[in-house]
Amino acid sequence: MYEIKRHIPNALTCGNLLCGILGINFLFQADNQTLAFDLTPSYLIGLALIFDWLDGFIARLLHVTSPIGKELDSLADMVTFGVLPAFMMLKLIESSCVSGTCTVGLFGFYKPYIAFGLAIFSAIRLAKFNVDTRQSDSFIGVPTPANAMVVASIPLILVYNPAFSKYIFSFNVLVFYCVIMSYLLVAELPLFALKFKNFTWKDNQIKYIFLILSVILLILLKFVAIPIIIFLYVGLSFISPPTPRGGA
Repeated sequence: MYEIKRHIPNALTCGNLLCGILGINFLFQADNQTLAFDLTPSYLIGLALIFDWLDGFIARLLHVTSPIGKELDSLADMVTFGVLPAFMMLKLIESSCVSGTCTVGLFGFYKPYIAFGLAIFSAIRLAKFNVDTRQSDSFIGVPTPANAMVVASIPLILVYNPAFSKYIFSFNVLVFYCVIMSYLLVAELPLFALKFKNFTWKDNQIKYIFLILSVILLILLKFVAIPIIIFLYVGLSFISPPTPRGGA
């Protein structure tokens, strides 16, 4: 029975990985001009987030955590929350190009390739997380799933909240996001984790405020709320930064 139990979290992690692989497959089948309306990769990221939460929860519940599970989780996250969002952003930037904005730029660099910075810095972020003992109760830098959520929300907003398209479906806005988020992924920025040792208001005030505001935003703005919630998360961490434990 133990042999079966210890493989359950890793099977869920592989579900996360499969979502990323399928998302990349669907992405390459999509035409650049219709990517904004192909929601399959976005839904797969959403499903992967559930797998990503469940694998850790089940591992702790069954007391079957292992070093290989930790490494496998990072590898799966790299594909689903690093590579897939980078390619999604590449396609979105290409679709947003007008008046030659996507032409080859300085030093022969194709401008939309700036999106690949999300994949590179996601890899650095995940590698740092695995060796940084300060990140047991909080995070240093924006977690890769948070970036994936923002990128996944963009096609959903374009379809279900088209009135907001002009604010996000812009070459300059998308490129600026890639630059800022690439930095935030690896920045020495303490961010709180939604882990509760108890449920008192005093010890979890910032977390409760974040959750309440997030629910309100989702009710009012639907998918538009997702990027707002992620940047609210960063902003609240600035206001009340957690104190990381241990050393790097």
